Amino acid sequence: MPRFTDFREDLKRPAEAIAQIREDSANGTADEFGVRQAERYRNAEGQVHCLLDGPGEDAIRKHHATLGVPRGNVHRVDGLI
Repeated sequence: MPRFTDFREDLKRPAEAIAQIREDSANGTADEFGVRQAERYRNAEGQVHCLLDGPGEDAIRKHHATLGVPRGNVHRVDGLI
């Protein structure tokens, strides 16, 4: 499955949404677009980097739209190993 990353300057989500993302990630749950949240990183300034597995960039964008997350830059990435 291709892996993608995206970045948000300031992404505020309710605690319930964060808990659901953690649970889905831990369980390997994919949404209706085939997108699975692999990891999410947030720094002290509120910037968020998301690592997602999905069939394509369009699926990642649909995944975010369903969550009400503003459109951001989505990039396909590959591991170094």
